[in-house]
Amino acid sequence: MSTKSHHPQTAVVAVVALGGAAGASARYGAALLWPTATGGFPWTTLVVNVVGCAVIGVFMVVISEAWTPHRLVRPFFGTGVLGGFTTFSTYAVDIERLVDGGRARTGLAYLGLTLLAALAAVWSAAWLTRRALETVRPGRDGERP
Repeated sequence: MSTKSHHPQTAVVAVVALGGAAGASARYGAALLWPTATGGFPWTTLVVNVVGCAVIGVFMVVISEAWTPHRLVRPFFGTGVLGGFTTFSTYAVDIERLVDGGRARTGLAYLGLTLLAALAAVWSAAWLTRRALETVRPGRDGERP
């Protein structure tokens, strides 16, 4: 009988769960440190989501262009930690609370601001990471840029 697991994805599921617990705990900690007042603008959720998008931008460039990580790093950190840290569900609930609280314009602004800021964060973080990597590794011809 083989000593290999009959469930090769068990390790992936385990690291995603561990990473998710760590990421969700970090988000919860951010909410405790910077709580949103009842009816207030959900700055914590906005910042957490934008920071998480920036970090995934850096992470994906590093693991796809500069470093070949262990096979469990991406599911642990990308899916687990950052998936647990960022939050679409809280974002949706925040919008609903703003709208239900008579602040539909603020809810709509929050919806748009989050989308724009998150996309800008992932794009700019990836771009800056590529530029930083160019300064520390040789160019195609062996010369530094």
